[in-house]
Amino acid sequence: MKTQAKYNQILDALQELLENRDIQAISVSEIAQKAGIGKGSIYYYFPSKSAILDALVERNYEKPLQTAKNLAKQMEVSPFTRMAMLFQACRNSSSEFLRLGNTAAETESAEASESSYETAFLHQKYLQHLITELKPALSEIIRQGIDSGVINFDYPDALAEIVLIVLSVKMANILLPSTPQEIDTTIRGLISLLEKGTDNPPGSLDFLTVL
Repeated sequence: MKTQAKYNQILDALQELLENRDIQAISVSEIAQKAGIGKGSIYYYFPSKSAILDALVERNYEKPLQTAKNLAKQMEVSPFTRMAMLFQACRNSSSEFLRLGNTAAETESAEASESSYETAFLHQKYLQHLITELKPALSEIIRQGIDSGVINFDYPDALAEIVLIVLSVKMANILLPSTPQEIDTTIRGLISLLEKGTDNPPGSLDFLTVL
């Protein structure tokens, strides 16, 4: 019988191993040993090592992402205020990714190329999870803004995806490393595009800046 406690044991074991090792160098047997369970029990909960990592990514970002999802239901709050709150949740999630993704790189500086690959691998997992989880919530907020007349835009799903890609890539700061000033400029450029694309006057959405 599957139990939540053993499920979390497996995730805790992988997270602890990731503090000193690259994911590619960690075997399912090592995860089982660290978790104090048999290797066969691992496959009872997860079909592969990749699935364990996916679950770990999901668990680490669960709180900020759930906060973001709940925003879509708060109709009494203006759409743009909820977007700002969602952007904040995105930043919190990115901070958690950086903490997890950089630990192994810091402890294995002698193998810089492998650490770089490891961080990129985790970053891909992070981006996929973040955008997949937040896109429906942001799309719904945009639709509500369209319905209420404060947003004028024909493609809410596309707008949500564009915003999330820019935010997640710049905030994680892995694919295109930038200075804080460069990141700030990109975010302000995104906000300017949002103002123009949604027929809002220049400067009206400056409060969306989260960096």
